[in-house]
Amino acid sequence: MKDFIDDHIDLWARELPEMDLRVEAVATRLHVLTKYLDRRRDAVLAGHGLQWWEFKTLHMLRRGGSPYRATPGELASQLNLSPATLTNRLDALVRQGYVVRENDRDDRRKVVAMLTEAGLEIWQQGIGDISRVEQELVGELSRTEQDQLIVLLRRLVLATDRP
Repeated sequence: MKDFIDDHIDLWARELPEMDLRVEAVATRLHVLTKYLDRRRDAVLAGHGLQWWEFKTLHMLRRGGSPYRATPGELASQLNLSPATLTNRLDALVRQGYVVRENDRDDRRKVVAMLTEAGLEIWQQGIGDISRVEQELVGELSRTEQDQLIVLLRRLVLATDRP
């Protein structure tokens, strides 16, 4: 079975015969799949009135476990953001009622951001819909194929960590 990327590869085979077409085929397909998942993710989040950056901030709070709280510094580091950018994001999430800021119970000088019940609920809705999108796509492969793909992709990801 052929896909539209095969036509792309055929074109480059004629135009640049020295090009490594296997690399082009893999890289282009990874790019197409990433764009597809980004579009679908953004669409399901929009259905909940969320943008990706909002969801990602809620996600970082949620992944820390109950009571779903972190310092702004921890969040900025996890999200690879400047403190000023994170402050603006938290301000927006506070206005929406998804996050509150509180003084840390152990050190009143520290401020922590914490998911509200509404924030946890909207995150759960978003993650559920995102998971369904991902399951729908990956479900095109058998479990054996999924396991093989995991091994192959892990090797590529590990290669990105090398200097």
